[in-house]
Amino acid sequence: MKYLLSLFMAAVATPALAQHDHGAAVQEAPADPHAQHQMDDEAADPHAGHVMPAMPSEPEDPHAGHQMPSATPATDAPADAHAGHEPGIADPPVGPPSAAAVSGPSHAADAIFGTPAMAPAREIVRMEHGDITSSMILIDQLEALIGKGRDGYAWSAQGWYGGDIDKLWVKTEGESSFGRSLESAEVQALWSHALDPWWNLQAGIRQDFRTGPDRTYAVACIQGLAPYWFEVDGALFLSDKGDVTARVEAEYDLRLTQKLILQPVAEFNFSAQDVPELGIGSGLSSTELGLRLRYQFVPEFAPYIGMKYERAFGDTADFRRAQDEKTGGWKFLIGIRSWF
Repeated sequence: MKYLLSLFMAAVATPALAQHDHGAAVQEAPADPHAQHQMDDEAADPHAGHVMPAMPSEPEDPHAGHQMPSATPATDAPADAHAGHEPGIADPPVGPPSAAAVSGPSHAADAIFGTPAMAPAREIVRMEHGDITSSMILIDQLEALIGKGRDGYAWSAQGWYGGDIDKLWVKTEGESSFGRSLESAEVQALWSHALDPWWNLQAGIRQDFRTGPDRTYAVACIQGLAPYWFEVDGALFLSDKGDVTARVEAEYDLRLTQKLILQPVAEFNFSAQDVPELGIGSGLSSTELGLRLRYQFVPEFAPYIGMKYERAFGDTADFRRAQDEKTGGWKFLIGIRSWF
């Protein structure tokens, strides 16, 4: 009986002891309530499994990983300008070509094809590309002069015919009053030789026609385009009577729009001596300043309006006063400019 009672007590005490031990383990490490629970797709971390880069504490250096050149002390020799160049590639030559480049025959093709075959070919190339003749006529000013006293008219035109280097150049200008005989006019026939793409050397003769005695002059002229697009014409005249005079003209086209152009013009006349029969005094004899505003309907045709101021100086002004003429004044201009 005692033996049965002992077995019964042992069976009752064993579950209680196991439950006591399990409770102690739970107190030491509480179980995760979500253990073995499967998370919903919405709650799943979208970046799960991705390796995220470490967040820097300051902006990343754009040159990180680049090898920086070491600082060169001031006493060191300057860096080689050709450092990093691929070896075997030479810099282009700086200077004239070697003598060997110009030591060959003038017409090397003759050695292969023969002179009889190549001479006509060279002549065709010369005619088509190096010996082109062309021409142009420019009526720069054809205008009516309106001011105090009698109104008048004036013109200035020029034209040329020739090649790229040498041309025949003709210039003419003059003015008079309406209803009167021609007061003054001149015509120049010049040979023009290009000094470079911008300047021409001109020489020839000039013939004057006027109410007083006529004159014939030898002419030496330089004409061209100065820096900043100023058109310049400077001429020296030697008359058949030994008189020496000079003239300098300059003009500039200020393009306000593609078709509207403002053109200032200046002209200065000089004389080495008094020429009383022509009413010219020594020194600066006269000057003319003009301003013309033209509208180009097409490049070949442009009407304009403007004003100009004329003034005589020194003995030239005295000669005009003796002839009861004005020494200067303003004129209003209406004219056209054309070329073809």
